[in-house]
This record gives sequence, C-alpha cells and structure tokens, in this order.
Amino acid sequence: MCGVLGIHAPERDVARLAYFGLFALQHRGQESAGVAVSEGPRVTVLRDMGLVTQVFSEEKLRGLQGDAAIAHCRYSTTGGARWANAQPIVQHGPVRTVALGHNGNLTNTAELRDELRSRGIKLRSTSDTEVIAALLAHDERPLEDAVAHVVGQLEGAFTVVVLAEGKLIGFRDPHGIRPLVIGLLGTDVVLASETCALDLLGAEFEREVVPGELVVVDERGLRARPAVPQQDGGALCIFEFIYLARPDTKLRGIEIHGARVRMGERLAEEAPVRADIVIPIPDSGTPAAIGFARASGIPFDEGLIKNRYVGRTFIQPDQALREHGIKTKFNPLAEVAGKRVVVVDDSIVRGSTTRQIVAMLYEEGALEVHVRVSSPPIISPCFYGIDMATEGELIAAGRTVEEVRKAIGAASLAYLSLEGLQAATRRPESTFCRACLTRRYPTPVESASALAKNRFEPARA
Repeated sequence: MCGVLGIHAPERDVARLAYFGLFALQHRGQESAGVAVSEGPRVTVLRDMGLVTQVFSEEKLRGLQGDAAIAHCRYSTTGGARWANAQPIVQHGPVRTVALGHNGNLTNTAELRDELRSRGIKLRSTSDTEVIAALLAHDERPLEDAVAHVVGQLEGAFTVVVLAEGKLIGFRDPHGIRPLVIGLLGTDVVLASETCALDLLGAEFEREVVPGELVVVDERGLRARPAVPQQDGGALCIFEFIYLARPDTKLRGIEIHGARVRMGERLAEEAPVRADIVIPIPDSGTPAAIGFARASGIPFDEGLIKNRYVGRTFIQPDQALREHGIKTKFNPLAEVAGKRVVVVDDSIVRGSTTRQIVAMLYEEGALEVHVRVSSPPIISPCFYGIDMATEGELIAAGRTVEEVRKAIGAASLAYLSLEGLQAATRRPESTFCRACLTRRYPTPVESASALAKNRFEPARA
C-alpha cells in the first residue's frame, strides 16, 4: 500500500496540487501524510500522523513554496505507525539533501541498515524508507548515477519518488510490483501511484514507469533511463486488481472496475447458488457483486450501509483496531430479513470482517447467508507492502474451504478460481506477482519473523 505522488511545475502551486493529489490516493494509506517541496537545492517538508485533511490546513500549505513537490500517505509494513516513520523522509548527507516517499517493502533492509551503521550513518526511524534516502544522500556519484546505483542495491518492492538537487525523480523495482504512472499537466509532469490521481489534477495519462526504470524531471523536461534490467514481463501485485487500487484507476491499460465486475461474473458461473438477493460488502466488493448479480440473474440490492467516515478496516495498523472498525463501519438493512442472501466480497484475509458481517445479517433476520469471494484463498504472507506477513494471520492458510466456512458462520462459501481471476485481468499470469495466492515469490524472501513489521522498533520495557 502507501500512495506516492510527485509534480514538477515551476509556474504552479505545487504543494496545493500535491495536497489534492493525495485525496485521490488516501485509500492507499491512512496513518500519516506529508508533502515536501523543493526550491533549487532547498527542501521543505511537512508531515504528520493522520489523514490528509487532518495534517494540512490553508496556512500550512501557504508555507510550502517551490518548483517541485512530492507527497505521500502511509500504510505501515516496516516500522510502526509513529511520527518518525511518516513520509516524505528527509536525509541530509555530505553530498546532497534528499526527500523521499516510498510505496512497497524492502526484503534486505537489515543488511542495508548494518551497512549504513558500519559507515557511521545514523538512522532516526525504523522504516525501510529511510535506508533508501540515506543511501542516496551519502552517495558521491552524480545524482542520476547515484540513484541507479542505489536501485541496484535494493531488494523487494519499491516505487519511489525523490526530490534532490532541484530535480524530481521516480523509479520502480525491476519487477514493477507496485504501480507508478506518468501524467502531463500541460507541459508539466506528474508522477503518481494510480491514474485516478492524474484525473483529479486534470493531467493526461502518458504511460506507466517501466519496471527497473528511472525517470528524471527538471527544467529540461522529462527523461528516462534504465536503472536496472526489467525482470521478464514484470510482476505487478495481483492484489492491486483485487482490492488495493481504486476502481476508477487503470493498470496495464485495464480499468479496475471492469476487471472486478468480470471477477463477479466468472464467480457466478463457477459457484452458483439459489438465493433471493445479492449484496456487496461495500465498497470494494461492490463491482464483483454487480457482476455476480448480472451473471446469475439474482437481484442486486444494498444489504449493508457503510459509514463512509470510517476508513478501510483492512489497513488499520493492528488487529484490535480492525475489529473495532468493523463494528462502526457496517450496519445491515431490514431488506435482508426473511431472505436468502448472497454476500460478495473481494477477498477474505483474516476473516474478521466476514465473520462479523455474517453474524450481523443473521441477527437482522436473513434466512441463509452465502458468501462468495471474487478472489482465490489468500494462503501465504506478503512481503512486498501489504500488512499480512505471517500465515497465522490468514484464515485460509492451512484450512479447507469448509473449515473457513464454519469459522465465518456462513451457509456456504466459494472462492473465485485462480484461472478465473487471471482471465478477469485480461493480462497473462507471467506479468503478475500472485505469491499470496500461490506461495511463489518473484524475489528471494526470508522467514516471516525476519521480515516482521516491528523488527527494528526498540524493545519495550
């Protein structure tokens, strides 16, 4: 998760544009937000805990003046949810000052931290992001060569935007696990995690940043070069299609909403059920529920009202907050009473949301609650930027579908097949990371304990 954005526009209010762009990316991270601006080599940053609207005010935005800006909203996967880990991270080195925002998760952070420590370089945070910034700030090569060198040292998933020496820089890991797109606002350049941010700013989509590519924007315009060779056809995270990306975003030229509707249609073909109504778990389950209803002929209806002032419960930083968020987020309608209900959701990760919603629907008087999931079972941890790093957190890991059904209390349960999911994306499986569904990772990974989220946090008394 995490949302990143960059803009180089000397004649525009770049801080305000970055602020508005973050609104389109808020779904990618709710813990902290920040904007950094540069005017020549000078960098100013404002970052804090909370949502975009909580961090920024009119007065604060007026204090951020410059020719280029980067912005970030955070969802933590390495390092706890605290101010020191909020982004953009700034590192002052003997060579340059660097402001940096990162979406993804490094798998060799421990080795890189040890290397920096051996060079006498101090780190103030416990995130993997500061490691990237420190490497760049202390690399004596010319900036673009330094970035290319640092990219070659990193392992795992990383989509990064950088301000340094008055330039805006963006790069992706050689597998392209996390997205990054280029847009044009007139002649000015915008980088963003998703195309929906370009839409909000009125920028025209130009292209995606190629995996392993480095793009630089300065007074001479946009130029690109390979930092490291692209790995095969790339390995974009399949969970972006299932849940992470906004439905109005396009990835690999495919609109996410359309792909999710196709997932629901295929799910209805693979797992038919006799029922009276189809309802989604809003909002991420809605497109698939539309597709399921369309293909099955069962009427679509709203059975759950969502409190839209509550954020995405899956991306809360710990399980206790997720459990509490579910209770305040959804409320069933009397519409379900006396009916056989098909509940469609995009995925079941920990099972907390699904279990509580099934119970709510029965309490409201539903006769039967049938759960249909528009993705395959999630059976393996993610080490690339999604907070599910142990099998113990995953309800489907080591359990049969029938065992999961009993655990969530549903009358029946069915998942979309891996083949059905892939067909809905209209892209070949060789271009995706599907490790959470298959246990096959595109890069070497250590054990879950070695990659635990809080492994660099100081020990508590």
